[in-house]
Amino acid sequence: MKITEHIKNANGKTLFSLEVVPPQKGIGIEDLYRNIDPLMEFKPPFIDVTTSREEYVYIDKGNGLMERRITRMRPGTLGICAAIQHKYNVDTVPHLLCGGFTKEETEYLLVDCMYLGIDNVMALRGDAMKGHQYFEPTPGGHASAMDLVHQINNLGRGKYLHDEGQEYDEHNKFCIGVAGYPEKHIEAPSMNYDLKWLKEKVDAGADYIVTQMFFDNKRFIEFVQKAREMGITIPIIPGIKPIATKKHLKLLPQVFKIDLPEELIHDVEKAKNNEAVKEIGIEWAITQCRELLDFGVPVLHFYSMGKSDNIKRVAGELF
Repeated sequence: MKITEHIKNANGKTLFSLEVVPPQKGIGIEDLYRNIDPLMEFKPPFIDVTTSREEYVYIDKGNGLMERRITRMRPGTLGICAAIQHKYNVDTVPHLLCGGFTKEETEYLLVDCMYLGIDNVMALRGDAMKGHQYFEPTPGGHASAMDLVHQINNLGRGKYLHDEGQEYDEHNKFCIGVAGYPEKHIEAPSMNYDLKWLKEKVDAGADYIVTQMFFDNKRFIEFVQKAREMGITIPIIPGIKPIATKKHLKLLPQVFKIDLPEELIHDVEKAKNNEAVKEIGIEWAITQCRELLDFGVPVLHFYSMGKSDNIKRVAGELF
């Protein structure tokens, strides 16, 4: 079922969903199951599975020589989606990236989604390759999420890259999610500029938006209000991440380019240890989510990062 149908069928009730990260290659799926299992009591209608782009590794060849090779540390997104669907009978949402994939590879992934009965995909540009300062399009790939949305939208309706004569079928359309940034994307010169790009993704065929994580609800509410003023009417889903360790004070802003509220920073800094930080993060997330429920968000989407115990605590207070 499509995400938009799940939201419609909920009749105004806020849903619970989560995002998981594939295990590193060579590691079994059981740890992932152990983190999903405790959250199934909250009946998530869908689970997102991230995709990692390629990166360089250096192989020591001896005699001071190093060989550079390209690898993917966390492959298997579609296989994990299929396994989760089969085990839990929930819809899955594979993340599709521009970075690291050609248009043909994207088409093959989408065809595989059709084979597996996957109706929903998340269209993302992706980050710059590790060690690179700026995003560079993959040769033969897309330069922006908007272009990726166009391809997904076309293929779902029967328009392939090189085949002509396919019949147009509106009912085969994928349900496409895209990213939104309550604190704007780091590369955008202003929030209005960022929202114009978001509107273009929506006009290209996006069906719903999931936001980057945030810790200040005012940022999210202002983002939604500005998006609506811009003419964006599709569902906007907030992304939630309970802070869990002291190092998150530096790591989260560095990786995700977000701000943390001064009150949260103060509480985390004076915490005695990470167990205390974890409790602070849980309480902050519960308060944050209750405010978002009052605001009427369609879904609370949790970034699990391979851990579920703190999310279980938060969700247990809400659902």
